[in-house]
Amino acid sequence: MRPLVTFTVAPPLPETLGRLHELYSNLYWSWNPDIREFLRSIDPETWHAANHHPLEMMRNLPAGRLEERANDPAFMESYRTAIETLDGYLNDGGWYGASHANRHDSIAYLSAEFGLHESVPLYSGGLGVLSGDHTKSASDLGLPFVCVGLMYQMGYFRQRLTLDGAQLESYDMNDPSTVPLREMLDAAGRPIRISVDFPRGPVHARIWRLDVGRVPIYLLDTNISENAIPEYRDIADYLYGGDLETRIMQEIMLGIGGMRALRALGIDPTVTHSNEGHSAFLMLERSRMLMTELGMNFMEAAELAASGSVFTTHTPVPAGNDAFPLEMIDRYFSGYWPQLGLSRDEFISLGHASPVKNTENFSMTVLALKLTSKRNGVSQLHGHVSQSMWKEIWNNLPASEIPIEGITNGVHTLTWIADPMRTLLDAHLGTGWTRAIGDPETWDRIDMIPNADLWRIKNHMRTDLVDYVHRRLDEQHAEWYSRTETGRHADTILDPSILTIGFARRFATYKRATLLFRDPERALRLFGDRKRPIQLVFAGKAHPKDLPGKEFIQKVIEFIRENELESRIVFIEDYDMGVARQMTQGCDVWLNTPRRPLEASGTSGMKAAVNGTLNLSVLDGWYPEGYDGTNGFAIGKGEEFANPEHQDEFESRKLYRVLEESLIPMFYNRSEADIPREWIAMQKRALRTMAGAFSADRMVTEYATRFYLPCSDRFQRLRADGGARVRGLIAWKRHIMEQWSNLRFHDVQTDAASTMKMGQQVRITARLQLGEIAPADIRVEAYYGEINAEGLVSNGATVPLAMTGNDGGLAIYTGTITLASDGHAGLTVRALPWHEDLGNRAEMNTITWAL
Repeated sequence: MRPLVTFTVAPPLPETLGRLHELYSNLYWSWNPDIREFLRSIDPETWHAANHHPLEMMRNLPAGRLEERANDPAFMESYRTAIETLDGYLNDGGWYGASHANRHDSIAYLSAEFGLHESVPLYSGGLGVLSGDHTKSASDLGLPFVCVGLMYQMGYFRQRLTLDGAQLESYDMNDPSTVPLREMLDAAGRPIRISVDFPRGPVHARIWRLDVGRVPIYLLDTNISENAIPEYRDIADYLYGGDLETRIMQEIMLGIGGMRALRALGIDPTVTHSNEGHSAFLMLERSRMLMTELGMNFMEAAELAASGSVFTTHTPVPAGNDAFPLEMIDRYFSGYWPQLGLSRDEFISLGHASPVKNTENFSMTVLALKLTSKRNGVSQLHGHVSQSMWKEIWNNLPASEIPIEGITNGVHTLTWIADPMRTLLDAHLGTGWTRAIGDPETWDRIDMIPNADLWRIKNHMRTDLVDYVHRRLDEQHAEWYSRTETGRHADTILDPSILTIGFARRFATYKRATLLFRDPERALRLFGDRKRPIQLVFAGKAHPKDLPGKEFIQKVIEFIRENELESRIVFIEDYDMGVARQMTQGCDVWLNTPRRPLEASGTSGMKAAVNGTLNLSVLDGWYPEGYDGTNGFAIGKGEEFANPEHQDEFESRKLYRVLEESLIPMFYNRSEADIPREWIAMQKRALRTMAGAFSADRMVTEYATRFYLPCSDRFQRLRADGGARVRGLIAWKRHIMEQWSNLRFHDVQTDAASTMKMGQQVRITARLQLGEIAPADIRVEAYYGEINAEGLVSNGATVPLAMTGNDGGLAIYTGTITLASDGHAGLTVRALPWHEDLGNRAEMNTITWAL
């Protein structure tokens, strides 16, 4: 039975510990080891029993424990130090405060999930963990940043495995008393409510606040008494659970409800960032709000909203993007599109890549791509893949110029680094390194760390992992882990002294968890080698509806059992952030075997790298940018195959060869002091080249400088004076589109010969008929580059041509290009619209080529 009213009963605090709740209510403790150690010191035994969850610990403290600790002078000194640490952090302006203190920005980040800590069950996997790391680095950098998400009643599923490896899913009701939430109230002390119209009536939501350092996350909760319809109260029961009906309700509440929540809280963002397409409806609501505020039509308001909107896509295949049947869109939005002044067809077209596909499902990714001005994939490779995936939206442009960029993911270093490794870096890099994580110079001092110290720390971390696995296996319900037919017990599983490989991620088939077992005989030789032994730790969940993914888990378990490898290969159930930390910190090697190019980025290998764990990976996602041949191991050279079976066979052989001939021998090639010098040199190289470059500090700084600040400037400029500039821009666009068909090239002349030498120059003269378009409204460019197999210029470079005269009503443009590379090349000329208030040169998808 659902409660009509919920409330949290806080434990009484001694007066001298009056601010203790601030230390355990702000998730800053999750990445500050000093505050975390202070919280542990309140009652170490209860802290351990609570799995390091502060609120859970506080609920279960022995009677009188706080009073006892308050009378301990040493404890009180630690308490005052912890408070000073928190205050110092919250009052420090960070990078933004130091560099941009006079700006007036407000950035709102909307995501369906946030992976902040395993004690806050608002995430399922990589997307959520990326959101959490993004949020923490935004806090560290001092960005004016707020987040919006959903408060899930049960979150993502808990995983248990049967003896034969079948995945069983169960859901635990989230206990609000173990999550540091506070309900948002208005000035009169009343709970704030927002509502969104659904087919059967309005759906109301309350707003919770969760503090993550300097950044608040606002969570919408529909499980309130005002929602009499059970389905509406249950909208946010499960993360990625239910059917399409549940999904569209969640995404409407996240996007439209999220914008209304910000408005109710008095937050007026200059920039919104949609992390994946789940929140894309926010762009419609933001446009509607601007229409009301400034008296605009939809075209003007959407242009203004887009100027301050950012969208990140995480999916490298079209089928992985959310799309809803038109019948469903009709039911949920037939009362909404009139508020935008749109017809049904106009509204539906916003979710279609091209007019000829107007009967297809409504795509959230297409909506987001159309209504934002800055868009990116999550690695450089994924940016290029996304350009090809969505070229239909910008069908007049070369794929390389489609306005989807690449900003490679990063990880929040201080969340993922092991405490012993952090202590080691403090000693040799200086304690200030944590404030300059994204600076390459910070990591130049890695070579100062003595080999023996780094090796000792990694041995300690591997031992910690083995101890952790023993504890987890003791706790797991599946009997075959702790007491199998062969009589093995948890303490006989894994050896803390041997090479340990980790594989932990979502069990999707393209990630190929079983690639190492493709040749069983060869795999068994590796695991059975007594002179150079290896062991493997698995973890990961398959989506409840992903039957092939579940079968992969069963194949792993089957391989272990059939070959009696329980002491060498283990599978940790219920993968979460806590498991991920232990594995990326304690393993020696991080195995990643996606089928290229289906891994958009991947971040677990980045977490491994900052802990001195070497990557062994296919060159997909982030790894082609990180791997340099000296800082890890690669499986293949980035080959792609039309036949997946051929690709799997090829790359499994490459995997065995790397293990047998390079990786395992390097680990076991020891000096007289039992130190693998070559291995440690590679660890240092990985730390030096990867830790900063793939940090979330670098990532968020890149978002800020390339996207957030320019978008904020443009939004505020176009919004000024009642939106006068955006109205002028829309009028200009309308004029250009009406007249563009009259612009054409009359002729183009060059002095290029059939054979040219590198370094030679080619002079170009183009004559254009402009019609009613002013010369100031276009840019004319030479476009040249290598000729591809289809006879087209690919990935061409551009050189602007200048207007130098007029000839009988024809505008004359001239310029020169320098031939910088050899090979079969081609050249053409083109014209594009140009206006100082355009977001990017490709925005209008309008271009005329010389024929």
